[in-house]
Amino acid sequence: MEKTNVKVYFSAKADDFSIEYFTNVLGIRPTRAYKKGEAINRPSNPNVTSTGTHYRQYTSWELGTDYEQSYDISEQLDFVLNQLEGKEELLNQLRENYELAYRFTIVIQIENNEKPAMYLDRRFIHFADSIGADVDFDLYVYS
Repeated sequence: MEKTNVKVYFSAKADDFSIEYFTNVLGIRPTRAYKKGEAINRPSNPNVTSTGTHYRQYTSWELGTDYEQSYDISEQLDFVLNQLEGKEELLNQLRENYELAYRFTIVIQIENNEKPAMYLDRRFIHFADSIGADVDFDLYVYS
């Protein structure tokens, strides 16, 4: 039986910026990063009719979890937040210098109607607000 999974990641995106510099300033290795103009590698899928090569439209630095069985999104949020807290000043300087957009993305795959607890605590809300980050929920429901 499939279980409900949650994935959370923080991203910094802009037209172009140095991923290496961003990484060095924060002292955190990204879990994923790519540069504008890189080809997008997609697994072959017979249901996709799109042809040709696609390229990244922006540069991105991401820090997050893999999909994890979870019934409370705060577990994955805390993992990401614990690494970023205390770096608000650096994040704000980088955002201003490189016109970065910050976003927390919470991806929830609901299996068998087993919904996780979904709430944002004050700690998270305060942190996201202090760095000007948006929050995005991607919800997938499977029967």
